[in-house]
Amino acid sequence: MTKHHYDVLIVGGGISGCALVYELARYTDIANIALVEKYGSIATLNSKGTANSQTIHVGDIETNYTLAKAAITKRTAKMVEKYCLQYGYQNSILFSHQKMALGIGEEEVEFLLNRYEEFSELFPYLEVWDKEELKKIEPRVVFDEHGEERPETIVGIGAKDQWTTVDYGKMAQSFITNAKNEPDTTVDLFLNTPVIRIEKNPTRGYSVQTKERIYTADFVVVDAGAHSLYLAHSIGHGLDYSCLPVAGSFYLTSQHLLNGKVYMIQNPKLPFAALHGDPDILAEGNTRFGPTALVLPKLERFTKGTYLDFWKTLRLDFNVLSALWKLLRESDIRNYIFRNFLFEIPYINKRLFLHDARKIVPSLRLDEFEYAHGFGGVRPQVIDKNQRKLMLGEASINTGEGIIFNMTPSPGATSCLGNAERDLRYVVQYLGKTFDEKRFNDELTDGEYCVLAAPIEEQKRTVNAIRDAMSAHEKEYYEEIHVGKPLESFWKRPHSLWRKK
Repeated sequence: MTKHHYDVLIVGGGISGCALVYELARYTDIANIALVEKYGSIATLNSKGTANSQTIHVGDIETNYTLAKAAITKRTAKMVEKYCLQYGYQNSILFSHQKMALGIGEEEVEFLLNRYEEFSELFPYLEVWDKEELKKIEPRVVFDEHGEERPETIVGIGAKDQWTTVDYGKMAQSFITNAKNEPDTTVDLFLNTPVIRIEKNPTRGYSVQTKERIYTADFVVVDAGAHSLYLAHSIGHGLDYSCLPVAGSFYLTSQHLLNGKVYMIQNPKLPFAALHGDPDILAEGNTRFGPTALVLPKLERFTKGTYLDFWKTLRLDFNVLSALWKLLRESDIRNYIFRNFLFEIPYINKRLFLHDARKIVPSLRLDEFEYAHGFGGVRPQVIDKNQRKLMLGEASINTGEGIIFNMTPSPGATSCLGNAERDLRYVVQYLGKTFDEKRFNDELTDGEYCVLAAPIEEQKRTVNAIRDAMSAHEKEYYEEIHVGKPLESFWKRPHSLWRKK
């Protein structure tokens, strides 16, 4: 087998892997970078436009985001926008739509109004839209099938004239194109190149074996979705974690039912995304509803195989069963999982989904939408076997030995550049390279993380049933997993000095 050596090799050509390639090429002095992708093109799985909601998740209308989380998310979401504007990708990759969180009934309306007061300082562009205003800007959320106003009190908290929508598949491709254009940097892309094995070299770096070649690299980053944990397990890392693949499905209309993005309030007892309606930029702006959630025993949604990979990654034992039992013993979660299974059964699915979607569009009819075949993807939700619970935050296993494994469920596409920045900092330190942080900040950020005034959260926090449930939900499920922390010597003595021994 032929061998190819690189400073950095990235496994996985989705939005996350491509973002890291771009940042390493543009903002560091790393000379040789390789991206290895198992399929014949970039972004064929969860990053392509039909596999996700095409949304920039800022935290302004996502009601499962706390103020503190939104302050962090805002920075990484802004990076997506600034990157696209820098290269003139408006209306080809980046799009502007109206967006809102919709509250229905007195309890939800009160919650949204309180949330508006709390979040308006962080997002000063947010507006409050009552029923009369909603009649003008989003009439299908107001009128029922008889043309009458829906009886419930409703309110929308949202924004106009913001960048809201991205074709993440095209964005991933643009990262590679722009990375290859960087001077003094070699970026090699290897398609149709599935990874068979990763091994640690006796002296330095890793060997990545594929069917045709063996690649060696001083640093490896695995951004392979659910397969990241599979590959981590194969070399003895992350054994305390299992992967539960959750698939999302959608329903598509043949017309513009909604003028913008309409998100429902997250049920605090459900660790899954709330139903929303979005203009689909790949379907002429027709409305797409979803997602539903379905646990699948495979790591990739629409490709053959990966069933055995699922069982190897699940590593089923008492701790995993205990974590699943904790989920299923909650009646709301149990009923939700069963109902979403029915959403996959022809004939039954549309009628059940109609009931849920009518909360957004009360006049929706069966003949106005269809199950979107081939839409949706798989999100790798991590089970912490020690804590015996499902974790919904991002999971990153940093071995401290020159290899990182990332699993990025939603909103991983929104945070792709932010996550790449985190890994870039480890890579350049490990290799003794330099990072042009000024250029990075000038081009991609509006500064550091948004800093909230110390008393703002306590001053604006209104305690009510929904908010308390949201806090309990976040405490139970939302925890980012970052395994491994380099010793202090890692930062003081870069491994690049190894060669000088």
